[in-house]
Amino acid sequence: MKLKTTALATALIVAGMAWGANLRDEPIQPIAAAKVTNPAMVELGKKLFFDPRLSRSGFISCNSCHNLSMGGSDNLKTSVGDKWQQGPINSPTVLNSSLALAQFWDGRAADLREQAGGPIANPAEMAFTHDLAVGTLRTIPGYVAEFKSVFGSADISIEKVTQAIAAFEETLVTPNSPFDQWLKGDDKALTKQELAGYKLFRDSGCVACHNGPAAGGTSFQKMGLFEPYQTKNPAKGRAAVTGQDEDRMNFKVPTLRNVELTYPYFHDGEAATLEAAVDIMGRLQLGRKYSQAEIADIVAFLKTLTGDQPTFVMPLLPPSSSATPKPDPWAK
Repeated sequence: MKLKTTALATALIVAGMAWGANLRDEPIQPIAAAKVTNPAMVELGKKLFFDPRLSRSGFISCNSCHNLSMGGSDNLKTSVGDKWQQGPINSPTVLNSSLALAQFWDGRAADLREQAGGPIANPAEMAFTHDLAVGTLRTIPGYVAEFKSVFGSADISIEKVTQAIAAFEETLVTPNSPFDQWLKGDDKALTKQELAGYKLFRDSGCVACHNGPAAGGTSFQKMGLFEPYQTKNPAKGRAAVTGQDEDRMNFKVPTLRNVELTYPYFHDGEAATLEAAVDIMGRLQLGRKYSQAEIADIVAFLKTLTGDQPTFVMPLLPPSSSATPKPDPWAK
């Protein structure tokens, strides 16, 4: 699988240079605000992100599992899919996902465009097919006109659908967190406890995996280096993609941005609180047993990674026509 560097990541490097001498030399860098170059495509992608008609039931949208009012996640151990199926894995946040080296916990999608098509056709999620989803959109005159305006052609394809959704998702970054303000030279942005927590986080070695603008998302790591991670969740991690047994329990390191909003934690959602997550990660990944005071300090730091949440006008979805399939969440 070829992994791509996003234009947003390049912009972050340029922005970092512009911040100049005031930018502290730390393993985590600030997040830059998104720069929208094609607002019409972003607006179309926003509508598609919120539109449940891309699902078989006509009830589930991208926002169902990546709720933008809840940190871009759903705060469930595993998500609810078609016919109330219990999903197999915790839903990662969509916020700042454009900064990741790949998508999904196992990295099976190289970028946001590839990821956006997955849930639509997954029988345990939105449970449609790409052909049926596109066929539904073609029955909605407002979408036909908007696709023509954005792409220069009234023809709708799954490639255009996922391109538009990805364009919207690339805008879902969360700059200006207290920690970012501190990184850019504001000594008053963090309290003594928050700063102590960051120094403990950094000096303990957490930044070996949680680094860069997203404080994670840029590598795959084995969960359970010093102790095996005990879970009933069947997810294999990267092994599901590579077929190699040595990749079992290797998962994409999650971003820590907005982590106070995206509970529960880990691929199986078994850590209900940040305190529990810090304790487990200390023991399993670092071979270190943090005291309650140390955990409190690290958690205080982690909460400083919550940035400005995306704000936008909720989309008004174009109305269905008489040819549009009717929603039926109770279909057998």
